[in-house]
Amino acid sequence: MTIPTASSDVTQQPKRPLSSRLGRSDRSPLSVWFWELDRVLLSLFMVLIAIGLLAVAAASPATARRLSSASVDLNPLYFFYRQLGWLAVALPLMFVISMYPREQARRLGIAAFGFFFVLLLLVPVLGKEVNGAQRWIGYGAASLQPSEFLKPFYGIAMAWVLSWRLKDATLPVRLITMGVTGLICVLLMLQPDLGQTVLFSGIWFALMMVSGVPASRLWGSAVGAVAGILIAYNFYPVATQRIDAWVYGTQGITHDKLAMATLTAGGLTGVGPGLGEKKYSLPEAHTDYIFSVIGEEFGLIACMIIAIVYFAILARVVIRMLDEQDQFTILACTALVAQFCGQSMINMAVNLGIFPSKGMTLPFISYGGSSLIALAICCGLILALTRRNPYLDQTPYIVKGGL
Repeated sequence: MTIPTASSDVTQQPKRPLSSRLGRSDRSPLSVWFWELDRVLLSLFMVLIAIGLLAVAAASPATARRLSSASVDLNPLYFFYRQLGWLAVALPLMFVISMYPREQARRLGIAAFGFFFVLLLLVPVLGKEVNGAQRWIGYGAASLQPSEFLKPFYGIAMAWVLSWRLKDATLPVRLITMGVTGLICVLLMLQPDLGQTVLFSGIWFALMMVSGVPASRLWGSAVGAVAGILIAYNFYPVATQRIDAWVYGTQGITHDKLAMATLTAGGLTGVGPGLGEKKYSLPEAHTDYIFSVIGEEFGLIACMIIAIVYFAILARVVIRMLDEQDQFTILACTALVAQFCGQSMINMAVNLGIFPSKGMTLPFISYGGSSLIALAICCGLILALTRRNPYLDQTPYIVKGGL
C-alpha cells in the first residue's frame, strides 16, 4: 500500500478562487480592497470596456480608409490595436486609484485639479491646433488635452469646496464654485470647445441640486443657461455654426443625418460585425459617431443594452450613496457620475440627432488616448469613494478643512 506524501497532497489540491484566498480575516491591503470594493460597479465598467473593444474594431476600418493616402496605407485595425495599447495603461491606473483611501483620493483630486487648471490656462499660449481647435498641449506622443483630465478632478475639488460649509456655514462656497466653473467655461469656449463647456456646466448644476440649493435658485440657473445659449448663438461663431447646422442643415454639414441613417441601417439586430457600409460615410466613425456604427453592425438592441448599462452605473452609485453620511463623498460621487453618464448622454443624443455635433466621445467605447485614461481616472475615483470597509468603524468621514 502506497502512503501519500505531503508533497503529493499539496500538488493534488485544486487552487482556491481569489475570494477564498483573500478571506475576510485577512487584513492585508489587497484583501481589504477586494472585500470593500463594489464589484457590481466594477463589472459594469468592464462590460463597457469589452463592448468598446468590439465597437472600435468595427469602426476602425472606416477611419483607417478615410485617413489612408497614397503614401500611407493604414491597417484596417490600426485604431483597434492602438486602443489595446491605451487600455494597457488605463486599466491598471483605474485599479490603482480604486485602492486609494478616501482621504488620499481627495488629496489627489485637489492637487491634480490645480495642476490641470494651470495647464488649461496655458493652452491659449502653448497649445497646438488640431482640426481647427486649440485644445492640446505638448508635442507628439507627449501631448494631452487638459480639459479631459480636468473633468474628474474638477468634481473632487468642487465637492471639497462645497463641504467647507460643515466648518463655517457663512462661507460663500457656491459663489466660489460658480466663479471657478465660469472661468473654466470661458477658457473652453476660447479653444473652442462647446461640448466640454456644456458638460462642465451640467456637472456644476448637478452639484448645486445635491448640495441643497433652493428650487427657486435652480430654476433661475436653468433660465440663465437658456439665456447663455441664446447669447452664445448670437455672439459665439462656433455655437452659431453648430446650431444652424443642426436645425437648418446649413453649410453643407450633414453629419447628424448621416449618423442617424447609419444608426438605423441595421434594424434591431444589425447587419453583422464588419459588414456595415454606411459607416464609411461618417467623418469620425471611431470616436464621435461610434454609437451609430454599433447600431448598424450590431443593431438597435445592442444600442439599447449600452444605454441600460450607463443607467445601471448611475443607479448603482445612487444606491451606494443612500446610506452615506459624509457630504464630501456624496457631492464628489455626484459630480463624477454626472460627468461619466452626462458625457454618454450627450454623445448618444448627437448620434440620434437630438443635440448638435459636439466632438465628445462615448465613455469607454469610443477610441481615444486622453479620453480613455481620463475616464479610467474618473471611474477609479468612483470605485474608491463608493468602497465600504468591513473592518473599520463606519464613522462619518468629516472634512475638517485644509488638505
